[in-house]
Amino acid sequence: MKHFILLILLFVCVGQASFAQQDSLLLLLEKEQDTTVTLLPKRMMVTQSLLWGRKGLFRVTGLSPITEKSRTRELKIRRRMLIAHQLLGYLTLGGMIGQGILGQRLYNGDFSLIKAHKTLGNAVSISYFTTASLSLFAPPPMLNRSKQKRNTIRWHKYLAFLHMGGMITTLVLADKASDSRYKPYHRAAAFTAFGAFATSMIVIAF
Repeated sequence: MKHFILLILLFVCVGQASFAQQDSLLLLLEKEQDTTVTLLPKRMMVTQSLLWGRKGLFRVTGLSPITEKSRTRELKIRRRMLIAHQLLGYLTLGGMIGQGILGQRLYNGDFSLIKAHKTLGNAVSISYFTTASLSLFAPPPMLNRSKQKRNTIRWHKYLAFLHMGGMITTLVLADKASDSRYKPYHRAAAFTAFGAFATSMIVIAF
């Protein structure tokens, strides 16, 4: 009888220890999940999520796990990328202005500038899409921005859709710009791209 009672007590103790261990594991998992949520913002761009999301490329490959140390390193990378994004943005804007001046002279009949216009156009295109990629693929911030800052970023993104569409249309029509049928559309697309790009930079600056 005593052995039977001791056996029951042993099972009870083991069961309690098992439940306690399970509770500890559950608390640990919840804590890790909370940490993961805290270390990543609630909202990310699709391009950021593909690389830096919970199941992004850098997470599943183990190149950059979701830890405080990794996120600290990512925020430093983000800062460098966004600084480069801003500087290249100014460079691209300057190139667009130069393109506008050359383009206007071409429209006025100075065809000696065709080669220079095309060369500068290629440089602006490279600079533009490099600028865009630095923002699209930068690591996400730790937390989402305040409401006021978020509104500014939202307008910056809306304008990005507009100037990217204008930029792509300009490039598509570039080879057809010599045709009088396509020339007005090429010009309108170029002005749209420039206007939206310049406005997006003004919005983000203030």
